[in-house]
Amino acid sequence: MESNPYAAPAAVVEDVGGPYIDDLESRKAGRGKRLGAAVIDGLTNLPWFGLFVWAGVMYYDASRQGFPAPHTAGMLIFLGFLLMLGLFVVNCVMIHRGGQTIGKRVLDMAVVRSDGSPVTLLRYIFLRVVPVALLSLIPLVGRFVGLIDPLLIFGKERRCLHDLIADTIVVDV
Repeated sequence: MESNPYAAPAAVVEDVGGPYIDDLESRKAGRGKRLGAAVIDGLTNLPWFGLFVWAGVMYYDASRQGFPAPHTAGMLIFLGFLLMLGLFVVNCVMIHRGGQTIGKRVLDMAVVRSDGSPVTLLRYIFLRVVPVALLSLIPLVGRFVGLIDPLLIFGKERRCLHDLIADTIVVDV
């Protein structure tokens, strides 16, 4: 039998599927990286929050001395609101495109569903952020939720309360 140099290869090739659960387990982001991303995300909020504090101090000083609130305080609040809105939009676009906030993007992490599929923006907001925020507003219970949420990362699954509620995991990309 002669071999045909133009024949298609006869090797058996298995299809490579999507990410498997075992693969996702090995790709989970470490606790230190997740803490670093949370710190970076917190630092990105400092400019608009600082403007609100600055405006509040100006207003307090003026009212304590009997003067009307300076127009600068109102401008600072407006600028702080614009910065806050801009940061929210940027984070929403990044979450929609790749499941990342600014901090997660800097540290090469992403939020995905526990089956490896991409997380949607609505799931991220309404199942990952809002429930824990609402629970933290309940008197007495809120303090415990604020403590339990991050402490659950030290469990076997390395998932916080918001991850468990939203059925998400944070992986290295």
